[in-house]
Amino acid sequence: MSAPGMPRIGAGGGAGAVISELSTRSFETALVQRCLAGDRTAAHELHQRYYPAAAAFLRKLGTRSDEMEDAGQEVFLQFFRYLPSFRGDAQLKTWLFRLCITEARRVRRRRKLRDTVAKVLGREQPHEAAVLPATHSEATLRQKFESGLDRLSPAHRLIFVLLEMEGLPANQVAELARCSEATVWRRLSEVRKLCQEMLGLDAPADDDKEPA
Repeated sequence: MSAPGMPRIGAGGGAGAVISELSTRSFETALVQRCLAGDRTAAHELHQRYYPAAAAFLRKLGTRSDEMEDAGQEVFLQFFRYLPSFRGDAQLKTWLFRLCITEARRVRRRRKLRDTVAKVLGREQPHEAAVLPATHSEATLRQKFESGLDRLSPAHRLIFVLLEMEGLPANQVAELARCSEATVWRRLSEVRKLCQEMLGLDAPADDDKEPA
């Protein structure tokens, strides 16, 4: 929502647009200065003013509805953390969008990690991988996952990377790994057991064996 008496960005053209942009930047600078001075009302106004734009931009970048709350919180955590570095060279919204781009990338990395773990554990739906113990933060999960990969033999790791991370079909994986498809599925099952152990989860049903 625009502040009372503030012209809309882009209203009119030529000199009017320039004046509008300058007025907006002046208002933003004053709001930032109040916030940095410890004015909680200003901080609340900043959040209320820019959260809708941030949320809309995150959605356009592919952030899903079930990821939006955490993504929005992280964006504004970084927003207020780095607000003292804002110099007013660009509009505040432009600066905020840069934070959104960084967060959207992080969300995609986290989603890919959880989807990969879901596949390895034999889950049918990727989102079920999110049902992990509360102690499994993204950083902890990634650390455990990478540690598990380091424990694999080269043959097991190759099959895991080709099948689960690169998404190749089993027959192509078998060709590249120079083994039978039966060996591909057996080694994948062994990788899943290792993942189950390192994440402290109940062993999943082994429903991805070689089809009859």
